[in-house]
Formats: sequence, structure tokens, C-alpha cells
Amino acid sequence: MHADTRYHASAPRSVSFGAALAINGAIIAGLILSAPHFLPKPQPKPFEGRNIPLPPPPPVEPVRLQPKPDKVVTPTQPLPTIPDPVISHPSDNRIESTTVIGDPPAPFAKPAEAGPPVVADPPKAVPVLIGATTDPRYAQDFQPEYPSQEIRAQRDGVVTLRVLIGIDGRVKAVEPVSATSDAFFAVTKRQALGKWRFRAATRGGVAEESWKTMTVRFRIEDAR
Repeated sequence: MHADTRYHASAPRSVSFGAALAINGAIIAGLILSAPHFLPKPQPKPFEGRNIPLPPPPPVEPVRLQPKPDKVVTPTQPLPTIPDPVISHPSDNRIESTTVIGDPPAPFAKPAEAGPPVVADPPKAVPVLIGATTDPRYAQDFQPEYPSQEIRAQRDGVVTLRVLIGIDGRVKAVEPVSATSDAFFAVTKRQALGKWRFRAATRGGVAEESWKTMTVRFRIEDAR
């Protein structure tokens, strides 16, 4: 009875061991078949660089500058100036004057007549113009009154003007030349037209109108 028990007990153990080997082999074979296949990583191709020449720039045409025309400078000839003669006359140190004398007319020659030659008369001498002078009888009337606003300003002044003297010795017109202020010129003009008296200019003993430049000086010490 004991010999039979040991024999029957060893047979199932051998079968279990074989089945285990078969299962393990199947698992290993499945793992091998199911494993992914890894492909080798592709290697990048080497980079090759080449210089591409740029196209040449278009030729630049030179800009031609038009020459500027030369400026034509016309020389100006100065007009001849003839200084006016100054005729001195007695006056105080605050009134100055000059006389403007015009050019004498050209001598007249008689035209030659047809026929025998005629000797022309020699030209007559043109009388010299004697300029106007201040009348000493009215010397005290030449200095104008001092403008009140200039007295308040304590200012000296100078006025230069041209006066047209008629044949009666009176001033007919006044033209300004220069003045320290309008107030100085206004009183001088009023005084010239109303109070100034001259001895008229003459030519050959005949009175003529003439222009005369007068300068009047105002001093503040004389107004006090």
C-alpha cells in the first residue's frame, strides 16, 4: 500500500513542471515578437555654402550743371557835383546860411545868314547873380521861440531848412533838410514865413527869386 502511494504522487509533479516551461516559453516568444523595431536615426547631409555674386549696380550718369551766366555789372558814372558858392553875411552865431546860385544861361550866338559873310557880334557878358542876404534891420527876428516841450525836456536843437526868397525879400516856401525834432522845425518854419526878411538876389541890378539854406541853433541856456 505504501509503494503505490509514492508512485502516483510523482506523475502529476512532472506534468506541472512541463506545463510551466511551456507557458514561460510562450511568454518569452510573445515578448520577442511584440518588441518594436527601432530604425537607425538618419544622419543629416553636410551643408555646402556657395557665394552667389550680386549683379553690378547700374552706372550712374554724371549730372551736368548748367553754368550760371555771369552778372553784367553796368558801371554807374557819378553825376558831376558843383559845390554851391557860399556868400558870407553878418549874422549871429545861431543862424547860418548858404545861397544856392543857378548856372548862368549859355551865350546866344546869332545864326549865320546866307550871302556875304557877316561878322557876329561878340557875346554879351552874362550878369552875375548876387545871392540873397539877410536884412540886418530884421536880425533880431530870425531866432524862433523855444518850444515849451523842449524846454521841459531840457534839450538843445538844430534845424536846417531851405527857403525860397521872393523879389520882395519875404520867404515864399520852406523845405525841411534836417531837424532835431518836429517841434523845433515847426517853430522855425513859422518864424521864417512870418518874420524873416532878406535882401533879394539880383542879376544885373534886377531882383530875382532864389533858394537859400538856413541853419538855426537852439540852446537851452538861452531859453532860461
